[in-house]
Amino acid sequence: MEKHSCKSDYGGEPYVLNINRAARVNNNYRTALWTGEHLQLTLMNIRVGGEIGLEVHLDTDQFLKIEQGNGLVKMGKDKDSLAYQKRICAGSAIFVPAGTWHNLVNAGNIPIKLYSIYAPPNHPKGAVQRTKSIADTEEP
Repeated sequence: MEKHSCKSDYGGEPYVLNINRAARVNNNYRTALWTGEHLQLTLMNIRVGGEIGLEVHLDTDQFLKIEQGNGLVKMGKDKDSLAYQKRICAGSAIFVPAGTWHNLVNAGNIPIKLYSIYAPPNHPKGAVQRTKSIADTEEP
């Protein structure tokens, strides 16, 4: 198994790693680890009291797997009506259909560490965003 560095995008090439470990050691808000033509894997680190922020991906389905921490996920068809709300913890899998407004809030006392799969890709290949504020300025 290759050593994971959290610094490069390995997309387009075969790649194997311990995804649990990679997610847990990632300290960047977002790291695009593997970006292919039809799929993208990112690692995320949501600080205590932080959140991903309300967003929608019109043409992209998303899968998130929580590896550490706990919080609250909110989803809905309208950004003003997030009727679907569930508590999440390590081991939780979250499925977000394209066109669904969603947010993930860290409601625990440790960072949430997760990985997210987008189909098709949603972020620039190789994106490494140390903080949420950097991510917010780099991507609309």
